[in-house]
Amino acid sequence: MTDTATTLLWDDTVLPFQLDAADIRGRVARLDGVLEQVLEQHDYPPAIEALVAEMCLLTALIGQTIDLRWKLSLQVRGDGPARLIATDYYGPTEDGAPARMRAYASFDAPRLSEEVLAGKRPFDLIGKGYFAVLIDQGPDTTPYQGITPIAGGSLSACAETYFAQSEQLPTRFALAYGRSTMAGASEHWRAGGVMLQHMPKASPFAKDGGTGEGGLLTANDVLDGDDAENWTRANVLLDTTEELELIGPSIAPTDLLLRLFHEEGPRVFDPQPVRFGCSCSADKVRQSLSIYSAKDIAHMTTDEGRVTADCQFCGAHYDFDPATLGFEATKAADDA
Repeated sequence: MTDTATTLLWDDTVLPFQLDAADIRGRVARLDGVLEQVLEQHDYPPAIEALVAEMCLLTALIGQTIDLRWKLSLQVRGDGPARLIATDYYGPTEDGAPARMRAYASFDAPRLSEEVLAGKRPFDLIGKGYFAVLIDQGPDTTPYQGITPIAGGSLSACAETYFAQSEQLPTRFALAYGRSTMAGASEHWRAGGVMLQHMPKASPFAKDGGTGEGGLLTANDVLDGDDAENWTRANVLLDTTEELELIGPSIAPTDLLLRLFHEEGPRVFDPQPVRFGCSCSADKVRQSLSIYSAKDIAHMTTDEGRVTADCQFCGAHYDFDPATLGFEATKAADDA
């Protein structure tokens, strides 16, 4: 297979697989155009771009493991200059349709510059805070939220801690991301990674207390016997992965799986395409403003007599007649 064909086939996809003998499932993700579209919506400093790239890769890998009817959100909030990293993953609306993903970051630019100059790694810019997973299955459902402290030295380590602590599911990520330049193409962001996850058990085994940072649970705390041995073997094999194998583009995910786990007999399923997509709309902005009185709307009105709003994720700009907003609206939206 040529490099070009491999790129066209596997870029912006998540490939599910399973290691039946080891009772482990996994995902291989390659993000190219979708990641570039996410990042080009904002002029982020390189350190923030790196955090967003890692978060997007985690979101694509985790989102594909969930029987998702609507949205998975990951959020990291900290007290450092990188205050917020937020991603949304929308499950496909029909068979064969792509999943959609968006992301946004908030940061304190002066503090960020100081700490980057001081040699801080991107992850260190978050400081103390929490890693959150939110699953919203749509109307008439109760959203799920799980939170764990920032720990482990990377966003992928935070995600591993979340699954061990909140779900008691041993999980491991191997990720690579950065700016890439291919022959004849301009420099752009690219990312790739592998996720391993032990299949759920009816009665998960857990020791008293955790051996992780701050007493948090780790994979070793929720596995024993043959399960622990199988998990350790799969992780040792994953540790042999090289960055070029993760990020591609010339190495197909199927070839990587055979190289890593050929003795485990990996079984692959249909790949899931992923695209950039935002769910914002004028109607949703109107709905969010429907709780406000006419007095509140007046405070939001500009000197030009309009109420404006910008989507933090995609940059879409919305402009409204204030008379059409709030629960005391005097004019229909169609008349604006």
